[in-house]
Amino acid sequence: MVEHYKREGFAGERLIVIPSDLFAPYAEHPLIGRLYPTDAGFFPHAVDHYRKRPRGCDEHILLYCMKGSGMVTHHSEKRMLVRGDVFCIPRNTPHTYHASADDPWSLLWVHFKGSDEILYPLDELRIVKLEQPREQNRLQALFDMLFESLEGSYTEGNFIHASNIVGAILSEIYCKEKLHEGDERNHYFSKAVRYMHSHVHGNPTLEDVARYLMVSKSYLHALFRQYANKAPMEYFQHLKIEMACRYLDMTDLQIQEIAERLGYSDIGYFSRRFKLLKQQSPSAYRISLVKSATYAHSTAFEVP
Repeated sequence: MVEHYKREGFAGERLIVIPSDLFAPYAEHPLIGRLYPTDAGFFPHAVDHYRKRPRGCDEHILLYCMKGSGMVTHHSEKRMLVRGDVFCIPRNTPHTYHASADDPWSLLWVHFKGSDEILYPLDELRIVKLEQPREQNRLQALFDMLFESLEGSYTEGNFIHASNIVGAILSEIYCKEKLHEGDERNHYFSKAVRYMHSHVHGNPTLEDVARYLMVSKSYLHALFRQYANKAPMEYFQHLKIEMACRYLDMTDLQIQEIAERLGYSDIGYFSRRFKLLKQQSPSAYRISLVKSATYAHSTAFEVP
């Protein structure tokens, strides 16, 4: 892809324009046409940077302010972008944007379009704030990957790669959980479930889980009632039995060995818990799996 640098531009800038005639043969490819960039760039400390498009642009314009600040105006509304702010100007939206005079922004940007654009809230005209350094670093890394791809050869593979990176950029901005914006209760529930999965071979108590999350036991109960319709330790027992089913299906371990691996010192108690949840004993469950596999194997060779 031909790279065009504005010699009168900003020191250290990167400006990449994809020649439309070279891209056209690939536009209908199902992995490219979903989302694809047409231009991308990085303007560091962009003194006097100014753009005005009275009729808008045929592509969406994604602006990410890395440092400094700047102003975006659309439909007579003014929005100040500062460090960590991302803003998308939708297609065909008249707009103006410019760097602040006293603290000019360093701006990462990309023009893009495609059939999947409707899957993202690009028309909401809202600022997304990336307040955590790790969020900002991930987005900058994705832009670096995009530049590397766009500076490569004019191949179908490179266009597919660039298209997927644009999707990753939008997902990072609009879809990935941000703790300062997301559902705090769902975050704690998800964290508790991950803790239980990682301790399925042991016997953590309700107090252990609550202490790990730094929440009260009553709050933990409320979370699991809301999202799992079960008490926390009841949910944990379900995880243990599901893991037992995997061992019965995928290994030749004896039932007592499975029970011990999952932290049950009493095989009788393990068998009762298993039967309560699966309506059959562990041995009967394993036999049913063998019968099902045998039947599937035999019928696979029947002539219809």
